[in-house]
Amino acid sequence: MLFADDTSMIITNPNPLNFEKSVNKIIQDINEWFNTDLLSLNLDKTHFIHFVTKNSSSIDFNFICGNKKIANVHNTKFLGLTLDNTLSWRTDIDTIIPYISSATFALRVVKPFLSLDSLKTVFYSYFHSVMTYGLIFWGNFHYSNITFRLQKRNIRIIAAIRCRDSCREHFKNLKILPLQSQYIYSLSLFVIDNGDYFRVNSEIHNINKSNLHLPISNLSVCQKGTYYIGIIVFNSLPCQIKEISHNRNQFKHALKHFLYFHSFYTLDEYFNHNKI
Repeated sequence: MLFADDTSMIITNPNPLNFEKSVNKIIQDINEWFNTDLLSLNLDKTHFIHFVTKNSSSIDFNFICGNKKIANVHNTKFLGLTLDNTLSWRTDIDTIIPYISSATFALRVVKPFLSLDSLKTVFYSYFHSVMTYGLIFWGNFHYSNITFRLQKRNIRIIAAIRCRDSCREHFKNLKILPLQSQYIYSLSLFVIDNGDYFRVNSEIHNINKSNLHLPISNLSVCQKGTYYIGIIVFNSLPCQIKEISHNRNQFKHALKHFLYFHSFYTLDEYFNHNKI
């Protein structure tokens, strides 16, 4: 018995009617291919998600496989991330909160028995690893504040400080990046690792020629998206860091040192750091 998990399709067509026909045709072709190769499509786990903006209305598509209609869902699990049809990422953040809350409780329990280095190892293993998965997608959304509050609670446990004490200097001393600083770090690495998808201004005009070109977008969901905000974050880096982006190891080292030093709590702090 063979299993082919997480089979996904990307189909585009500006015309809703033609789009529906294309999808049904491809579903039929895929189902026939599965049957030919002695595979079966689990229709109970087959569904589609229609992404919409706040001001747009959902279209009632009718997708059929065999004699069964494929269900339209408002959120779905994909590669460990929970996607919702408005890309608000609230459902995904709600999903990880119980995991990082449990990690916070575990850290508090073992605190009396472990050294500082061991506490940091527990933090990185059980909290940080969950917090940073998919961070480049949801780190710029309002609901990420819940995660940041839990991260600060972990820092207070490790540093043994009171619940109302500021954590900023302790982030620096422990060399742990606050959530938004980690978001900046992860986004910047995403940009240099996927350089072929970005264009520099010198290819288009003569203003800020060394910066990446920022496309025009009026949709807030696009402006908060990984590609768009990634360009803004990268362009706001100090010149001496951007200049070494061709060397990934040097870039990572310089970027971490910069973010450890400033310990940004918000993107606004980061964007305004050159203005101070």
